[in-house]
Amino acid sequence: MGRMRASRLLSLLLLLQTRGRMTAPELSAELEVSVRTVYRDVEALSAAGVPVYADRGPAGGYRLLDGYRTKLNGLSSEEASSLFLAALPGPAAELGLAELAATAELKLLAALPPGPRSQAARMRERFHLDVPGWYRAGDDVPFLSEVSRGVWDQRVLRLRYRRWGPQDVERLVHPYGLVLKGGSWYLAAACRGSVRTYRVSRIIGVDVLDEWFDRPADFDLVAFWREFSAGFAARMYTAEAVVRVAPEADGLFRYTFGDVADQVLREGITCDDGWTRVTLPIESPRHARWQLLRLGAMVEVLEPAELRASMAEAAADLAAMYGVRPAGD
Repeated sequence: MGRMRASRLLSLLLLLQTRGRMTAPELSAELEVSVRTVYRDVEALSAAGVPVYADRGPAGGYRLLDGYRTKLNGLSSEEASSLFLAALPGPAAELGLAELAATAELKLLAALPPGPRSQAARMRERFHLDVPGWYRAGDDVPFLSEVSRGVWDQRVLRLRYRRWGPQDVERLVHPYGLVLKGGSWYLAAACRGSVRTYRVSRIIGVDVLDEWFDRPADFDLVAFWREFSAGFAARMYTAEAVVRVAPEADGLFRYTFGDVADQVLREGITCDDGWTRVTLPIESPRHARWQLLRLGAMVEVLEPAELRASMAEAAADLAAMYGVRPAGD
């Protein structure tokens, strides 16, 4: 019996053990084979002594003898390693681990007694984690598989990387870990004596070298990312703007500026007209202009003068575009 067929027979057996009764078309869809192949596989299991029964009628299908449980549900090391991605089919597929994660989840469910198995199945049916934010897809990451292999096998990587500036660079790195943030993958890697981050979508070439490295035993990926995120926010917000926000704009203001909006609104001063005066961290007046324009007349910039003048200029340009004359003309 070929390895592929043996794996498929085991999957069929675990499906019946996990879900109870399944029809031939349902098994065909799960196993991605023809219904005819399902018939042959069921016959092979029966010939091997597995008590598979066929129930006739409209609600029929295949099932195992009540009380029968296979012991062939141990996880391989690869399946166990991929199990934490079983609830994240998108990221698992990007890492090339979708099949391993699905098999691991199936084996785990089969190993559970009926009560906990039912609860686990209900949890999977009723909770789903969708990683990317609204109005955007995940990054295009053609070299994620090579990068993840370097992370997993502790292999040195030669990266060709497109920086934000005009030049591409080449770096030899020791890949320590991968982080998925809002649909974007980031690589944490040691390079030139420090641990840095690389956005995987900006990698334009990867060589996995025949050279291994020792990953520091005390490196904590979660702690590193938490510290990096805090530092990133501090580096990003290099200026401030004083603005007034209309009461009906709270929701859009929070959507536009994220977590920082909650803090500044809490610390803001409510004026007599109901508007809230806040001090808003910004990257630059130029960047803040296009963000604040999304709120239209529901926000007023007070400071800095450069940003206020820029907003007024944008408003005048829009008025001219739509043929609106200033009052008094």
